[in-house]
Amino acid sequence: MRKLILVVAALAAFPAMAQTPAQTPVSGGGDTGGGIVRAAKPVAGEQVYTQVCQACHMADAKGGTGAGTIPALASNPKLAGAAYPIMVVTSGKGAMPGFVGTLSNAQMAEAITYVRTHFGNAYAKPVTEADVAKMAKPPSAGGH
Repeated sequence: MRKLILVVAALAAFPAMAQTPAQTPVSGGGDTGGGIVRAAKPVAGEQVYTQVCQACHMADAKGGTGAGTIPALASNPKLAGAAYPIMVVTSGKGAMPGFVGTLSNAQMAEAITYVRTHFGNAYAKPVTEADVAKMAKPPSAGGH
């Protein structure tokens, strides 16, 4: 009888152990209670650039070549007017996807302003969330 009680107790504890989240919450995020850990969304332009743009445009914003050509953002005269980078970031161009629906207007504005004021660019007028909203078109439904 004693063995049966131990086996039943062990089996009862097993599902509870299986449901215990094994992940550690990310700083700034947190465990949602279901074991899913959410990282904090990037807000500052530098954070958005580092977490999104840098993957293709590189840490120094000089772009690259390989399977394709990734344009340099560093010392780029096309960034002098805010409309061009807003159009490219919202709608995409070439292999670059548009980020409407992926990034908020505020995140896009912060990233564009960051790039326009760093990497050898000195275009001091900030891009605002309202500037992005004027040019951002919602993504089309249905795909192809």
